[in-house]
Amino acid sequence: MADEGATLRQGWTTGACAAAAAKAAWAGLPAGEFPDPVALMLPRGERPAFALAETARGEGWASAGVVKDAGDDPDVTHGVLVRATLRRGKPGSGVTFRAGEGVGTVTLPGLPLPPGEPAINPVPRRMIREAVEAVSAARGEPADAEVEVAIPGGEALALKTMNPRLGILGGLSVLGTTGVVVPYSCAAWIHSIQRGIDVARALGLGHVAGATGSTSEEAVRRLHGLPEQALIDMGDFVGGMLKYLRAHPVPRVTVAGGLAKMTKLAQGRLDLHSRRGGVDLPALAGLARGLGAGEALAAGIAGANTALEAFRLAGAAGLPLGDAVAAAAHRTVAAVLDGAPVAAEVVVFDREGGLLGRAG
Repeated sequence: MADEGATLRQGWTTGACAAAAAKAAWAGLPAGEFPDPVALMLPRGERPAFALAETARGEGWASAGVVKDAGDDPDVTHGVLVRATLRRGKPGSGVTFRAGEGVGTVTLPGLPLPPGEPAINPVPRRMIREAVEAVSAARGEPADAEVEVAIPGGEALALKTMNPRLGILGGLSVLGTTGVVVPYSCAAWIHSIQRGIDVARALGLGHVAGATGSTSEEAVRRLHGLPEQALIDMGDFVGGMLKYLRAHPVPRVTVAGGLAKMTKLAQGRLDLHSRRGGVDLPALAGLARGLGAGEALAAGIAGANTALEAFRLAGAAGLPLGDAVAAAAHRTVAAVLDGAPVAAEVVVFDREGGLLGRAG
Protein backbone atom coordinates (compact mmCIF):
# COMPACT_ATOMS: atom_id res chain seq x y z
CA MET A 1 0.00 0.00 0.00
CA ALA A 2 1.14 3.56 -0.64
CA ASP A 3 2.78 5.51 2.16
CA GLU A 4 -0.13 7.10 4.04
CA GLY A 5 2.04 10.08 4.88
CA ALA A 6 2.66 10.86 1.23
CA THR A 7 0.48 12.95 -1.05
CA LEU A 8 -1.33 10.50 -3.29
CA ARG A 9 -1.78 11.35 -6.94
CA GLN A 10 -5.31 11.46 -8.33
CA GLY A 11 -6.19 9.80 -11.60
CA TRP A 12 -8.93 9.78 -14.22
CA THR A 13 -11.92 7.47 -14.51
CA THR A 14 -12.60 5.18 -17.45
CA GLY A 15 -15.50 7.45 -18.33
CA ALA A 16 -13.26 10.52 -18.53
CA CYS A 17 -10.80 8.66 -20.74
CA ALA A 18 -13.62 7.50 -23.02
CA ALA A 19 -14.96 11.03 -23.31
CA ALA A 20 -11.53 12.44 -24.18
CA ALA A 21 -10.97 9.72 -26.77
CA ALA A 22 -14.42 10.33 -28.26
CA LYS A 23 -13.81 14.07 -28.49
CA ALA A 24 -10.50 13.53 -30.28
CA ALA A 25 -11.97 10.95 -32.66
CA TRP A 26 -14.95 13.17 -33.57
CA ALA A 27 -12.61 16.11 -34.15
CA GLY A 28 -10.38 13.96 -36.35
CA LEU A 29 -13.12 12.39 -38.46
CA PRO A 30 -13.44 15.06 -41.19
CA ALA A 31 -9.77 15.58 -42.08
CA GLY A 32 -7.66 13.39 -39.81
CA GLU A 33 -6.60 16.28 -37.58
CA PHE A 34 -6.69 14.90 -34.03
CA PRO A 35 -6.14 17.31 -31.12
CA ASP A 36 -3.30 16.00 -28.97
CA PRO A 37 -3.47 16.51 -26.08
CA VAL A 38 -7.25 16.81 -25.95
CA ALA A 39 -8.81 18.97 -23.23
CA LEU A 40 -11.97 17.83 -21.49
CA MET A 41 -14.34 19.56 -19.08
CA LEU A 42 -15.21 17.26 -16.14
CA PRO A 43 -18.48 17.40 -14.16
CA ARG A 44 -16.96 19.37 -11.27
CA GLY A 45 -15.22 21.90 -13.53
CA GLU A 46 -11.73 20.41 -13.80
CA ARG A 47 -10.22 20.67 -17.26
CA PRO A 48 -7.46 18.08 -17.70
CA ALA A 49 -5.68 17.37 -20.98
CA PHE A 50 -5.28 13.77 -22.14
CA ALA A 51 -2.44 12.58 -24.36
CA LEU A 52 -3.51 10.32 -27.20
CA ALA A 53 -1.96 6.85 -27.33
CA GLU A 54 -3.27 6.07 -30.80
CA THR A 55 -5.31 7.48 -33.66
CA ALA A 56 -6.74 5.94 -36.81
CA ARG A 57 -9.10 6.94 -39.58
CA GLY A 58 -10.88 5.13 -42.38
CA GLU A 59 -13.86 5.40 -44.67
CA GLY A 60 -16.59 6.97 -42.54
CA TRP A 61 -14.93 6.45 -39.18
CA ALA A 62 -12.18 7.71 -36.89
CA SER A 63 -10.83 6.40 -33.59
CA ALA A 64 -8.60 7.63 -30.81
CA GLY A 65 -7.26 5.94 -27.70
CA VAL A 66 -6.24 7.14 -24.25
CA VAL A 67 -4.28 5.09 -21.71
CA LYS A 68 -6.04 5.27 -18.36
CA ASP A 69 -3.98 6.72 -15.53
CA ALA A 70 -5.65 5.92 -12.20
CA GLY A 71 -3.01 7.84 -10.26
CA ASP A 72 -1.97 6.09 -7.05
CA ASP A 73 -5.20 4.13 -6.76
CA PRO A 74 -4.89 0.30 -7.04
CA ASP A 75 -7.43 0.26 -9.86
CA VAL A 76 -7.76 -2.94 -11.92
CA THR A 77 -8.11 -0.80 -15.06
CA HIS A 78 -4.98 1.32 -14.50
CA GLY A 79 -2.95 1.30 -17.70
CA VAL A 80 -5.67 -0.02 -20.01
CA LEU A 81 -6.27 1.53 -23.40
CA VAL A 82 -9.69 3.16 -23.73
CA ARG A 83 -10.56 3.54 -27.41
CA ALA A 84 -13.47 5.43 -28.93
CA THR A 85 -14.47 4.88 -32.55
CA LEU A 86 -16.92 7.37 -34.02
CA ARG A 87 -19.09 7.23 -37.10
CA ARG A 88 -21.67 9.66 -38.39
CA GLY A 89 -25.16 8.77 -37.20
CA LYS A 90 -28.47 9.15 -38.96
CA PRO A 91 -29.72 12.74 -39.11
CA GLY A 92 -31.51 13.60 -35.89
CA SER A 93 -30.26 10.51 -34.06
CA GLY A 94 -28.05 12.45 -31.63
CA VAL A 95 -25.27 10.59 -29.85
CA THR A 96 -25.77 6.82 -29.62
CA PHE A 97 -23.59 4.19 -27.95
CA ARG A 98 -22.20 0.77 -28.77
CA ALA A 99 -20.07 -1.65 -26.78
CA GLY A 100 -16.81 -2.47 -28.48
CA GLU A 101 -14.20 -5.06 -27.56
CA GLY A 102 -13.86 -5.46 -23.79
CA VAL A 103 -16.90 -3.35 -22.82
CA GLY A 104 -19.76 -5.30 -21.28
CA THR A 105 -23.46 -5.45 -22.01
CA VAL A 106 -26.17 -5.20 -19.34
CA THR A 107 -28.25 -8.40 -19.06
CA LEU A 108 -30.07 -8.04 -15.71
CA PRO A 109 -32.54 -5.44 -14.40
CA GLY A 110 -31.76 -3.12 -11.51
CA LEU A 111 -28.79 -1.26 -13.00
CA PRO A 112 -28.89 2.38 -14.18
CA LEU A 113 -29.17 1.05 -17.74
CA PRO A 114 -31.75 -1.41 -19.08
CA PRO A 115 -30.81 -4.91 -20.29
CA GLY A 116 -29.32 -4.89 -23.76
CA GLU A 117 -27.52 -1.57 -23.35
CA PRO A 118 -23.72 -1.15 -23.44
CA ALA A 119 -22.30 -0.86 -19.91
CA ILE A 120 -21.41 2.79 -20.36
CA ASN A 121 -22.86 4.47 -17.30
CA PRO A 122 -25.07 7.58 -17.37
CA VAL A 123 -22.45 10.14 -16.31
CA PRO A 124 -19.80 8.90 -18.78
CA ARG A 125 -22.51 8.99 -21.47
CA ARG A 126 -23.26 12.57 -20.58
CA MET A 127 -19.55 13.47 -20.67
CA ILE A 128 -19.13 11.81 -24.07
CA ARG A 129 -22.27 13.48 -25.40
CA GLU A 130 -21.14 16.92 -24.21
CA ALA A 131 -17.67 16.42 -25.72
CA VAL A 132 -19.12 15.44 -29.09
CA GLU A 133 -21.60 18.33 -28.99
CA ALA A 134 -18.82 20.82 -28.25
CA VAL A 135 -16.88 19.70 -31.32
CA SER A 136 -20.03 19.75 -33.45
CA ALA A 137 -20.98 23.23 -32.26
CA ALA A 138 -17.54 24.54 -33.25
CA ARG A 139 -18.05 23.09 -36.74
CA GLY A 140 -21.62 24.35 -36.98
CA GLU A 141 -23.12 20.91 -37.56
CA PRO A 142 -25.48 18.58 -35.66
CA ALA A 143 -24.03 16.14 -33.16
CA ASP A 144 -25.31 12.94 -34.77
CA ALA A 145 -22.66 10.39 -33.87
CA GLU A 146 -22.39 6.68 -33.15
CA VAL A 147 -19.85 6.15 -30.36
CA GLU A 148 -18.29 2.74 -29.88
CA VAL A 149 -16.16 2.40 -26.74
CA ALA A 150 -13.64 -0.44 -26.51
CA ILE A 151 -11.20 -1.55 -23.82
CA PRO A 152 -8.93 -4.21 -25.35
CA GLY A 153 -8.42 -7.01 -22.82
CA GLY A 154 -11.42 -5.84 -20.84
CA GLU A 155 -13.28 -9.13 -21.00
CA ALA A 156 -10.51 -10.89 -19.03
CA LEU A 157 -10.15 -8.00 -16.58
CA ALA A 158 -13.90 -8.02 -15.94
CA LEU A 159 -13.57 -11.47 -14.37
CA LYS A 160 -11.65 -9.75 -11.54
CA THR A 161 -14.59 -7.44 -10.89
CA MET A 162 -18.18 -7.93 -9.76
CA ASN A 163 -19.52 -7.41 -13.29
CA PRO A 164 -20.43 -11.06 -14.00
CA ARG A 165 -22.48 -11.23 -10.80
CA LEU A 166 -24.23 -7.99 -11.71
CA GLY A 167 -25.16 -9.45 -15.08
CA ILE A 168 -22.73 -7.27 -17.05
CA LEU A 169 -21.30 -9.73 -19.54
CA GLY A 170 -18.52 -9.52 -22.11
CA GLY A 171 -16.33 -6.92 -20.48
CA LEU A 172 -15.87 -3.98 -18.17
CA SER A 173 -18.16 -1.12 -17.27
CA VAL A 174 -17.30 2.44 -18.25
CA LEU A 175 -17.66 4.20 -14.90
CA GLY A 176 -17.14 7.49 -13.13
CA THR A 177 -19.37 10.17 -11.65
CA THR A 178 -16.79 12.96 -11.33
CA GLY A 179 -14.16 11.92 -13.87
CA VAL A 180 -11.59 11.85 -11.06
CA VAL A 181 -10.19 8.79 -9.29
CA VAL A 182 -9.46 9.57 -5.63
CA PRO A 183 -6.74 7.16 -4.43
CA TYR A 184 -7.96 4.52 -2.00
CA SER A 185 -11.48 5.96 -1.89
CA CYS A 186 -12.62 2.57 -3.25
CA ALA A 187 -15.49 4.35 -4.97
CA ALA A 188 -15.75 1.63 -7.62
CA TRP A 189 -16.14 -1.03 -4.90
CA ILE A 190 -18.86 0.93 -3.13
CA HIS A 191 -20.55 1.47 -6.51
CA SER A 192 -20.52 -2.31 -7.12
CA ILE A 193 -22.02 -2.99 -3.68
CA GLN A 194 -24.85 -0.61 -4.41
CA ARG A 195 -25.48 -2.01 -7.89
CA GLY A 196 -25.48 -5.54 -6.45
CA ILE A 197 -28.26 -4.54 -4.06
CA ASP A 198 -30.14 -2.87 -6.91
CA VAL A 199 -29.96 -6.04 -9.01
CA ALA A 200 -31.13 -8.22 -6.10
CA ARG A 201 -34.09 -5.90 -5.51
CA ALA A 202 -34.99 -5.84 -9.21
CA LEU A 203 -34.93 -9.64 -9.28
CA GLY A 204 -37.27 -9.75 -6.28
CA LEU A 205 -34.77 -11.48 -3.99
CA GLY A 206 -35.86 -11.28 -0.37
CA HIS A 207 -32.51 -12.15 1.21
CA VAL A 208 -29.02 -10.83 0.47
CA ALA A 209 -25.74 -11.61 2.20
CA GLY A 210 -22.72 -9.34 2.44
CA ALA A 211 -19.43 -11.13 2.99
CA THR A 212 -15.96 -9.85 3.84
CA GLY A 213 -14.13 -12.40 1.70
CA SER A 214 -14.38 -15.50 -0.46
CA THR A 215 -14.34 -18.02 2.41
CA SER A 216 -17.18 -16.35 4.30
CA GLU A 217 -19.10 -15.80 1.06
CA GLU A 218 -19.00 -19.48 0.15
CA ALA A 219 -19.88 -20.42 3.73
CA VAL A 220 -22.93 -18.14 3.89
CA ARG A 221 -24.03 -19.28 0.44
CA ARG A 222 -24.05 -22.88 1.70
CA LEU A 223 -25.67 -21.92 4.98
CA HIS A 224 -28.69 -20.31 3.34
CA GLY A 225 -28.69 -21.81 -0.17
CA LEU A 226 -28.49 -18.36 -1.75
CA PRO A 227 -28.26 -17.68 -5.50
CA GLU A 228 -25.25 -15.81 -6.84
CA GLN A 229 -27.13 -12.53 -7.31
CA ALA A 230 -27.96 -12.50 -3.58
CA LEU A 231 -24.27 -12.45 -2.64
CA ILE A 232 -22.79 -8.99 -2.07
CA ASP A 233 -18.99 -8.74 -2.01
CA MET A 234 -18.90 -5.99 0.61
CA GLY A 235 -15.24 -6.53 1.57
CA ASP A 236 -14.41 -4.14 4.38
CA PHE A 237 -17.26 -1.76 3.59
CA VAL A 238 -20.00 -3.08 5.83
CA GLY A 239 -21.03 0.47 6.69
CA GLY A 240 -21.44 1.37 3.03
CA MET A 241 -23.58 -1.68 2.40
CA LEU A 242 -25.80 -1.16 5.44
CA LYS A 243 -26.34 2.53 4.77
CA TYR A 244 -27.45 1.75 1.23
CA LEU A 245 -29.78 -0.97 2.53
CA ARG A 246 -31.25 1.50 5.00
CA ALA A 247 -32.39 3.63 2.06
CA HIS A 248 -33.02 0.72 -0.35
CA PRO A 249 -34.20 -2.12 1.91
CA VAL A 250 -34.55 -5.81 1.22
CA PRO A 251 -36.50 -8.01 3.66
CA ARG A 252 -33.44 -9.79 5.05
CA VAL A 253 -29.67 -9.32 5.15
CA THR A 254 -26.94 -11.54 6.52
CA VAL A 255 -23.58 -10.02 7.36
CA ALA A 256 -20.87 -12.67 7.19
CA GLY A 257 -17.18 -12.58 7.96
CA GLY A 258 -14.20 -14.03 9.70
CA LEU A 259 -13.61 -13.72 13.40
CA ALA A 260 -11.24 -10.72 13.28
CA LYS A 261 -13.39 -8.54 11.03
CA MET A 262 -16.61 -9.45 12.79
CA THR A 263 -14.94 -8.60 16.11
CA LYS A 264 -14.18 -5.13 14.69
CA LEU A 265 -17.83 -4.83 13.68
CA ALA A 266 -18.82 -5.90 17.19
CA GLN A 267 -16.68 -3.04 18.48
CA GLY A 268 -18.62 -0.53 16.40
CA ARG A 269 -16.37 -0.19 13.35
CA LEU A 270 -17.99 0.14 9.93
CA ASP A 271 -14.78 0.10 7.87
CA LEU A 272 -13.07 -3.19 8.67
CA HIS A 273 -9.78 -2.57 6.84
CA SER A 274 -6.57 -3.08 8.82
CA ARG A 275 -5.55 0.55 8.17
CA ARG A 276 -8.40 1.56 10.48
CA GLY A 277 -6.79 -0.36 13.33
CA GLY A 278 -6.60 -3.86 14.70
CA VAL A 279 -8.91 -5.87 16.91
CA ASP A 280 -9.47 -4.39 20.38
CA LEU A 281 -8.40 -7.44 22.41
CA PRO A 282 -9.20 -5.92 25.83
CA ALA A 283 -12.76 -5.33 24.59
CA LEU A 284 -12.85 -8.95 23.45
CA ALA A 285 -11.76 -9.92 26.94
CA GLY A 286 -14.69 -7.90 28.26
CA LEU A 287 -17.08 -10.00 26.17
CA ALA A 288 -15.44 -13.11 27.59
CA ARG A 289 -15.98 -11.84 31.14
CA GLY A 290 -19.65 -11.42 30.30
CA LEU A 291 -19.70 -15.13 29.46
CA GLY A 292 -18.19 -16.02 32.85
CA ALA A 293 -14.47 -16.01 32.06
CA GLY A 294 -12.21 -15.74 35.08
CA GLU A 295 -9.58 -13.04 35.31
CA ALA A 296 -6.76 -15.33 34.22
CA LEU A 297 -8.55 -16.26 31.02
CA ALA A 298 -9.64 -12.65 30.42
CA ALA A 299 -6.05 -11.50 30.86
CA GLY A 300 -4.88 -14.17 28.43
CA ILE A 301 -7.41 -12.99 25.83
CA ALA A 302 -6.50 -9.34 26.37
CA GLY A 303 -2.82 -10.15 25.91
CA ALA A 304 -3.22 -12.54 22.97
CA ASN A 305 -1.10 -12.01 19.88
CA THR A 306 -4.07 -12.26 17.53
CA ALA A 307 -7.85 -12.53 17.53
CA LEU A 308 -7.42 -16.15 16.44
CA GLU A 309 -5.41 -16.92 19.56
CA ALA A 310 -8.03 -15.18 21.71
CA PHE A 311 -10.79 -17.32 20.20
CA ARG A 312 -8.75 -20.48 20.75
CA LEU A 313 -8.31 -19.62 24.41
CA ALA A 314 -12.03 -19.02 24.79
CA GLY A 315 -12.87 -22.20 22.89
CA ALA A 316 -10.60 -24.28 25.09
CA ALA A 317 -12.53 -22.96 28.11
CA GLY A 318 -15.88 -23.78 26.49
CA LEU A 319 -16.95 -20.15 26.10
CA PRO A 320 -19.16 -19.31 23.08
CA LEU A 321 -17.18 -16.18 22.24
CA GLY A 322 -18.27 -16.37 18.60
CA ASP A 323 -21.92 -15.99 19.59
CA ALA A 324 -21.07 -13.05 21.87
CA VAL A 325 -19.19 -11.33 19.04
CA ALA A 326 -22.08 -11.99 16.65
CA ALA A 327 -24.56 -10.52 19.12
CA ALA A 328 -22.47 -7.38 19.63
CA ALA A 329 -21.96 -7.05 15.88
CA HIS A 330 -25.70 -7.43 15.39
CA ARG A 331 -26.26 -4.43 17.66
CA THR A 332 -23.90 -2.39 15.46
CA VAL A 333 -25.75 -3.51 12.34
CA ALA A 334 -29.16 -2.70 13.83
CA ALA A 335 -27.97 0.77 14.82
CA VAL A 336 -26.90 1.54 11.24
CA LEU A 337 -30.12 0.17 9.74
CA ASP A 338 -31.91 2.47 12.19
CA GLY A 339 -35.37 0.96 11.99
CA ALA A 340 -35.34 0.17 8.27
CA PRO A 341 -37.58 -2.80 7.39
CA VAL A 342 -34.63 -5.20 7.13
CA ALA A 343 -34.27 -8.31 9.29
CA ALA A 344 -30.55 -8.55 10.03
CA GLU A 345 -28.37 -11.52 10.90
CA VAL A 346 -24.65 -11.75 11.66
CA VAL A 347 -22.65 -14.93 11.20
CA VAL A 348 -19.01 -15.49 12.15
CA PHE A 349 -16.89 -18.10 10.38
CA ASP A 350 -13.44 -19.53 10.93
CA ARG A 351 -10.77 -19.73 8.22
CA GLU A 352 -12.19 -23.01 6.93
CA GLY A 353 -15.73 -21.68 6.74
CA GLY A 354 -16.88 -23.33 9.97
CA LEU A 355 -19.62 -21.51 11.88
CA LEU A 356 -18.27 -19.87 15.06
CA GLY A 357 -21.17 -17.63 16.02
CA ARG A 358 -24.56 -16.39 14.94
CA ALA A 359 -27.03 -13.74 16.04
CA GLY A 360 -30.24 -12.26 14.72
